[in-house]
Amino acid sequence: MTNLLHMGATILCPHGGQAQPGSSSTRVQLGGQPAVTVAHMMTISGCSFSTPDGPKPCTQVQWTTPATRVTIEGNPALLSSSGGICIGAAGPAGPPQVVAQQVRVTGQ
Repeated sequence: MTNLLHMGATILCPHGGQAQPGSSSTRVQLGGQPAVTVAHMMTISGCSFSTPDGPKPCTQVQWTTPATRVTIEGNPALLSSSGGICIGAAGPAGPPQVVAQQVRVTGQ
């Protein structure tokens, strides 16, 4: 069992950019902050990835393995162990890293 993610979780791309959900649950809160599901688009800001052709920062996270046993408003919840890929102008860049999350609510 791992922790469910909420709006206040810190999620980084492989180059240090921070991912933030554009929206979140309107009905479920974890530690006073809205829960996040696979349906909530995550955008990345502050990515420093660059190629010889110029900057090609990561722009979004595409989650591939959300929770299998926990849904929120009909969508699978995101867990600190959920798999995903950070995507930018150069294509897939690597998995997101959850570095901080709430620790009271767990799921599978």
